[in-house]
Amino acid sequence: MTYSPNYKVTDRNLALELVRVTEAAAISASAWTGRGMKNEADGAAVTAMRSAFDTVAIDGTVVIGEGEMDEAPMLYIGEKVGSGGPKMDIAVDPLEGTNLCAKDMPNAMTMVALAENGNFLHAPDIYMQKLVVGPGLPEDLIDLDAPIEKTLKDVAKAKGKDITNLIMCALERDRHQELIARAREAGARVVLLTDGDVAAAIAACIDDSRVDLYAGSGGAPEGVLAAAAVRCVGGQMQGRLMFEDQSQIDRAKEMAPGKDPTRKLGLHDMAAGDVLFSATGVTTGTLLRGVRFMGPTLARTHSIVMRSKSATIRFIEGRHDFSTKTWASPEGI
Repeated sequence: MTYSPNYKVTDRNLALELVRVTEAAAISASAWTGRGMKNEADGAAVTAMRSAFDTVAIDGTVVIGEGEMDEAPMLYIGEKVGSGGPKMDIAVDPLEGTNLCAKDMPNAMTMVALAENGNFLHAPDIYMQKLVVGPGLPEDLIDLDAPIEKTLKDVAKAKGKDITNLIMCALERDRHQELIARAREAGARVVLLTDGDVAAAIAACIDDSRVDLYAGSGGAPEGVLAAAAVRCVGGQMQGRLMFEDQSQIDRAKEMAPGKDPTRKLGLHDMAAGDVLFSATGVTTGTLLRGVRFMGPTLARTHSIVMRSKSATIRFIEGRHDFSTKTWASPEGI
């Protein structure tokens, strides 16, 4: 098989292949919805996603994955995926919201982002400070270092809203207590999530969402995935890696030689070039509907796929006979 020198990451067929990957992971994970076993759900998603990647015509390297090689059995950082083709960087979260899936709560989903080689931030599995707003707003509207009160005021003015009608989304964590209190004191409303901050970041960029901005800290790998999605819809995002000790700083330096690991990251620092993003719902949430079973062999899925080059957002509903799928878990489905 030969590949055109003009092949681009934004190839339409490749976009559809990525949807197949996230669908496979979502269907397999959904067999564990509400069973209280998050590790089993995550394992099913990983196995299905890994198998589905074998049919994708890329020479992919996982740069955002399930952990280091000695920490994860599959889809670890540095693992090769795909059946051969152009060199691509892969960012994956086989199951964002493992607890959400285990408890059958909203917003569990599976995600993959793809970029040309070298265009994703190689981020260790630590926390990242994040700030996201949607498209159609003045450039450089947000600043990660600005007080949240100023950010809220600026976003409200740019959107032509009273600050009392502005909705900020954040993870419900002890570390966010001050952020939440200050946002509410400034007059904004705050929507709190138990898990799943990538969905929240995307929601801040979707026109018919209630969310105006996302703020706070969450996983750095999820930050890169969020950046890929925000790139595709033309939103704005800033981030900064948060380190607990020197070993984490040293690891970040190894992954990005010559870069200051403590620097403020712009959107293109995290996801540059042509980018594809796909996600499929496992449980129904603000962005996607969850997997729905229709008898012993059929299921429906609801996915989103986006391309940065065209800024096109597509919602795809799939109907599957998973008894024919090589990635289906016989003990789970």
